[in-house]
Amino acid sequence: MDWMVYTNPAAYAEKVEKLLYKNEDIYSLFLGILNQIKDGRYEEYFLATMEQDGEVAAACLMTPPHPFQLVIFQQVPAIEREIAHRLLAAGIVVDAVVGDQAVAHGFADAWIQRVGGEIRVLMHQGLYRADAVNTRLEKSPGTWRVANKKDASLLEGWILLFEQETGIAMSTPAEAARKIDSFIELKEVYVWEVDNEVVSCMKKSRPSKHGITVSFVFTPMKHRRKGYARTLVAEVTEELLGEYDFVMLYTDLQNPTSNKIYQEIGFEQIATPVHLKIEDDLSE
Repeated sequence: MDWMVYTNPAAYAEKVEKLLYKNEDIYSLFLGILNQIKDGRYEEYFLATMEQDGEVAAACLMTPPHPFQLVIFQQVPAIEREIAHRLLAAGIVVDAVVGDQAVAHGFADAWIQRVGGEIRVLMHQGLYRADAVNTRLEKSPGTWRVANKKDASLLEGWILLFEQETGIAMSTPAEAARKIDSFIELKEVYVWEVDNEVVSCMKKSRPSKHGITVSFVFTPMKHRRKGYARTLVAEVTEELLGEYDFVMLYTDLQNPTSNKIYQEIGFEQIATPVHLKIEDDLSE
């Protein structure tokens, strides 16, 4: 097998996108982040392929400190072990992996076998797709709009609370401010407003050719159980479906309430990826 590392995102995309677009919805996270890399939204990234007989057998992507992504196109024996070996030989640190359960566990197991340690499940995820919105859905009072700079301070606090609740990442206040400034500048965040008060938010992100992803769906505790987030996601999803063929989102499968809400909107579960933490002996 041949291991190829890429420093040119366009060249890498040319190599792997055709394969990824065969399952654009399943690989929407990989495709979306690759597009962001091409657009210059990441200063640090790692891109590589493993090839077998001149054909791409696997694609790797990572934007530290975010988790490693691995997509396997050909079931080559011990390919996860070989990829782990190549990464370790190059001094690449992988402390988390997200994606298909079998692939993620296969890679994490191969990594731990070489360096020791243990694997911890951070989240069993549900990957959902919507091609249409349930038009019979009861809507809560209020209206949605695109967030602006006046919302920045509120949203900075909300994203910190969101990260704390999901347990996936924790930004510093300064990092949160930079994220929200970027989201607002790119017009990616939407808010639900009731009587001139912002009560819920969501974000669009990672567009691909035919789809886009919904994320950062958050309502503060005092405004929950009033249907604000459900109505916001439904209305913005309907708006996005005017431009895209489908809308994607990830859920925590341990949260039955959110999974039920998204199904009511019109999202259908198409996969159950996993987010793993690799706590190896190298970090001790």
